[in-house]
Amino acid sequence: MMHQPLCAVVLAAGQGTRMKSDLPKVLHKVAGRPMVLHLLATVDELNAQKAVVVVGPNMDSVARTVLPHPSVVQKKQQGTGDAVKAAKSELEGFDGNVLILYGDTPLITKETLEKMIEARENGAAVVVLGFCPADPAKYGRLIVENGELQKIVEFKDASQAERAVGLCNSGVMCVDAKRLLGWLDRLKNDNAAGEYYLTDIVAMARADGLKADVVEGSEEELAGANSRADLALIERTAQNRLRKKFLDQGVTMVDPETTYFSFDTVLGRDVVIEPSVIFETGCVVEDNVEIKGFCHFEGAHIRSGAKVGPFARLRPEADIGENCHIGDFVEIKKSKIEAGAKVNHLSYIGDARIGAKTNIGAGTITCNYDGYFKSKTDIGAGAFIGSDTVIVAPCKIGDGAMTAAGSVITKDVEADALAVGRGKQVAFGGWAAKFREQKKSEKENLSKQG
Repeated sequence: MMHQPLCAVVLAAGQGTRMKSDLPKVLHKVAGRPMVLHLLATVDELNAQKAVVVVGPNMDSVARTVLPHPSVVQKKQQGTGDAVKAAKSELEGFDGNVLILYGDTPLITKETLEKMIEARENGAAVVVLGFCPADPAKYGRLIVENGELQKIVEFKDASQAERAVGLCNSGVMCVDAKRLLGWLDRLKNDNAAGEYYLTDIVAMARADGLKADVVEGSEEELAGANSRADLALIERTAQNRLRKKFLDQGVTMVDPETTYFSFDTVLGRDVVIEPSVIFETGCVVEDNVEIKGFCHFEGAHIRSGAKVGPFARLRPEADIGENCHIGDFVEIKKSKIEAGAKVNHLSYIGDARIGAKTNIGAGTITCNYDGYFKSKTDIGAGAFIGSDTVIVAPCKIGDGAMTAAGSVITKDVEADALAVGRGKQVAFGGWAAKFREQKKSEKENLSKQG
């Protein structure tokens, strides 16, 4: 079905004082992305011609975050109607549907918004998104008669019979653009709060002989973040959605509730994830990868057949090749580990290339930073790096080369060579026994004195 042109107005001017944060409320992250960007991504999926974000004064950080979407400033916070009025300049001349959304409700789905658009195009001048919360508390009530929305009643103004209605107002609307502009001009603030209520346009539509309708969404998707506790609940819902998505596409999670994803995580088929694994933004995992417990990934690419962990940390630009093994307490940053290589124990690999089928011994460190500049380490294919090797970059180790355990490598190593960079071992016969005897005697003397 072809829809009319669509514009979205996203209200994001609230300071969120209950969040107790210097960060504007809508910039708090859910699954690694600011809440308002989740909402804008959903709007973009609807092929909206425009999405304008209403911000408050001194909220340049929000305006920058939502680019390339335009923003307008609500100079004084005088209610939801006043907030939409701030976007009038962006709506002039627009003919179609206008979605009015809230920047702190990131979970609202494309499917629900599509239902609202369809209801608007089926004859309603105004469509309001309702929901039935477990605890209606002090939400405004949607009064429906004969299948049409008659009015929105604020809780404080509702009768006992109206308060008994379970269908509540989410604030989300879909409105005929041309009629919206006229209704905004007619809004009055002659109420106790001195605010312009957007909900008044329902009564205006009815007075104009036009239909108002309701579409019902779920309480879960309409959850708003007014506090840190609210934000935590939204995060839980977002994570559960991501877990279900990956389980449905063929990922095994041993303990899904302890696995955390970012909004942009990409997982292939037959990936196995053990408990307590975290994916931050920018991670791609290809097919048949095994991830052991307690790993932490950010901006990493793990290719087919690799095994990672437990307790591995992959930082941005870690590129793990096919069938590689990355083991216990290994940290990799900005490095390419080529196919079949192994970095199995207690190593740090930074700013490096590890060639195919190379073995990195336990405790190996690439010293990539001299306090001023980052330098690269290049290790060829089929090399064997002995345990506790320290490689001071810049340094190149050729194909098939080896380093002796405990070496400090500061110079290039040619292919197939053995590099030894450690002091000569010296043993002093009987020294340890004499040392122990001396210390035992000192301890006994101190005990007698005490």
